[in-house]
Amino acid sequence: MTQKPLGDRVVLREIEAKEEVIRNIIIPDSAKTDDTKHAIVEAVGPGIYTQSGVLIPMSVAVGDEVIIPPYHQGTEIKVDGQKYILLRESDILMIV
Repeated sequence: MTQKPLGDRVVLREIEAKEEVIRNIIIPDSAKTDDTKHAIVEAVGPGIYTQSGVLIPMSVAVGDEVIIPPYHQGTEIKVDGQKYILLRESDILMIV
């Protein structure tokens, strides 16, 4: 990806949850109760500046797998036919 987000924004590519097998029984994604989404960080902005002009760098890096809320406040974008999610770093719940 050649595009670079501004400020504290992150570009994510959502990844599919893997099927879980318990004692030879496949648990489909539709039966799981976990509503969070997994994504891979594709691009990050430089960070955000404080009022005093100090740059606070990003905590995530390209290639990190992260968990985001199911109903995030991000923006879905399409670049070269691929869907991405653009959201602020503060909306990311955790790095896996």
